[in-house]
Amino acid sequence: MSAQTSAQSQPHDATLDAEEVRRFSRIAAEWWDPLGKFRPLHQIGPPRLSFVRSAAVSHFGRDANSLRPLAGLTALDIGCGGGLVSEPLCRMGARTTGIDPSERNIAIAKGHAEPQGLAIDYRAVRVEDLAAAGEAFDIVACLEVVEHVPDVGQFIAACASLVRPGGLAVFSTLNRTFKSWALAIVGAEYVLGWLPRGTHQWDRFVTPEEMTTYAAAAGLTAPRFEGIVYSPFQDQWSLAPETDVNYLVSMVKPA
Repeated sequence: MSAQTSAQSQPHDATLDAEEVRRFSRIAAEWWDPLGKFRPLHQIGPPRLSFVRSAAVSHFGRDANSLRPLAGLTALDIGCGGGLVSEPLCRMGARTTGIDPSERNIAIAKGHAEPQGLAIDYRAVRVEDLAAAGEAFDIVACLEVVEHVPDVGQFIAACASLVRPGGLAVFSTLNRTFKSWALAIVGAEYVLGWLPRGTHQWDRFVTPEEMTTYAAAAGLTAPRFEGIVYSPFQDQWSLAPETDVNYLVSMVKPA
């Protein structure tokens, strides 16, 4: 039985909601269409990657001007989808692994990376599968995933177990505020149609305080938060201090 079949044989468990997997599998063909259903992820890509790059360069003492500042490091992209984060991590020099419970997402990711000569280790598995195998990585990135998980605390603990001592974890998600409900759900899904309706459940959004608590319980320290904000006049997303809607956080596993 495949990891995907196994994942979808039950409604959901603590760290995976099978309906969420099916939802993203149905639209997997659009992962690399910058004007399609994943347009918001393409738009927030530059600030997300800037944050990840900056956090890794600072933490590992790398040359900020290098084109491949992550050379020699291993990186894991959890919930990689079609590879929108895995590919840049690989281009920055990291030996990159991308995992997703959807076999269709993984097929799309492989099909996009291989013609470009990007040697990314894509696997249709879950976080727990890597943890059970005792794998660990220098950088663990989990972007726009935790808000789709039933038990965020347990999921973050599983992600943290894959960060090697002295390594770095980076998460991005949505804050649970009235503003995030108005903008990310009502605005983005129902008014502007940026996302398919039902993409997000507001009760699964995670506050920075909750994220800090879950991370600390999982052995991650030194959280550094930064927000991502949208400028309607420039039609552009950028990093900013405000974390009341979208935010990123980097954390360290002590050596």
